[in-house]
Amino acid sequence: MKLIVGLGNPGREYEHTRHNAGFDVLDRLADLLNTGISQSKFNALITTVRSGQETILLMKPQTYMNNSGEAVIQAVQFYKIPVDQILVIHDDLDLPVGKIRIRTSGSAGGQKGMKNIIDHLHTQEIARIRVGIDKNPLIPIVDYVLGKVPAEQREDYQAAINHAAEAAKASMTMPISEVMNRFNRSR
Repeated sequence: MKLIVGLGNPGREYEHTRHNAGFDVLDRLADLLNTGISQSKFNALITTVRSGQETILLMKPQTYMNNSGEAVIQAVQFYKIPVDQILVIHDDLDLPVGKIRIRTSGSAGGQKGMKNIIDHLHTQEIARIRVGIDKNPLIPIVDYVLGKVPAEQREDYQAAINHAAEAAKASMTMPISEVMNRFNRSR
């Protein structure tokens, strides 16, 4: 079994904010797979899909960003999912809007949801897709990440969401190293 996790905050007030890029990607992935993510389990909204012989669990933790690891660890322990079969999708302040980067491991880089997952799984060896949201030194980080993407950036932001969803879909059938080679170079 594989696990693909999109990070964000639950609730209407957080919909389509920069910090919910992971949720936006997972929703787009669900659209590509003709499914919805509505079952409640593990303090998350989940669904399972099949890809060949593989079962993939799609997850949107409902624990709020900073406690995302609580939902992830429940699913990992329940299904005995190996860490190398997990892909986390989250926003990244250090990438420009419209860019994504895929990595097989690394620190949380200040992303508190990713840090919480690393803390719960006791490893940094977790594949992730980082979706660029940029930053603005004139706006406090909390206000910035919880803000909506402005009109002039929406096209680039949506392109990144679509690109990340395609990468996540590709990860269902190919090794993450191949996904990195294919999707880190494009766009």
